[in-house]
Amino acid sequence: MPEGDTVWRACHHLHEAMAGHVLTSTEFRVPRYATTDLAGQVLREVVPRGKHLLMRTDDWTIHSHLKMEGSWHLYRPATLRRGGRGLRRPAHTVRAIVSTEEWSAVGFSLGVVEVLRREDEDTVVGHLGPDVLDPDFDRELALANLARQPDRPIFVALHDQRDLAGFGNEFVNEMLFLSAVDPRTPVADVDLGRVVDRGVKLIRLNRDRTERSFTGSLRPGELHWVFGRTDRPCHRCGTTIREIALGPPTQERRVYFCPNCQAPSPASGGPDL
Repeated sequence: MPEGDTVWRACHHLHEAMAGHVLTSTEFRVPRYATTDLAGQVLREVVPRGKHLLMRTDDWTIHSHLKMEGSWHLYRPATLRRGGRGLRRPAHTVRAIVSTEEWSAVGFSLGVVEVLRREDEDTVVGHLGPDVLDPDFDRELALANLARQPDRPIFVALHDQRDLAGFGNEFVNEMLFLSAVDPRTPVADVDLGRVVDRGVKLIRLNRDRTERSFTGSLRPGELHWVFGRTDRPCHRCGTTIREIALGPPTQERRVYFCPNCQAPSPASGGPDL
């Protein structure tokens, strides 16, 4: 699933191209909003909220979530007038088109698309914790949220978007390795500030990259410490990387860790970012 940095990057590109311009047409290929037309509204901003993307006019918000396969791409309107030839993804996967005179933003395979009044935004994102990519990220609130359930495995807690928003599976696995924390460790036994600070630094370092790197290397096969590296040697110590599953029933996520570098009672170190 796309993580907070991917959504931030999509918002940044859409905002730069379209913010401040009048919408010439909108098309929502979901039944509930099929007749909704925001033409004539000025697109004021495109902002992320965790993994959610919000396109705001004065009165309305177009809310989308990428889920597993979604993406937003920018095209010149002429591309769409050619019947979709030149689209980078299949035309039948288009779920939304938002256009100004100069650009069309096309949303493919979006997991969520809805249009709501600006004052109703909290109904879809009000449950989220502090956004880790927000310049005004509320660190103390995020730590307090995490600490509310002290017996939860830290891996599960960091995934809970109600505690803090933006981290997904790739980041959680890598930040726990960098913090030398076993992913099964109860929240109460973790230095939460240290883990969250590493995670925030890590996601902000990757925010402007089209391909994430957690090791500092950009060479294929060397981008991750543990994520996706089951049964391969740890880059630090050579121990075989293990894979397990953690999470509530039907919501388990894949966990990757080094049994040596992330031993149950780890030293306070860990590789520097």
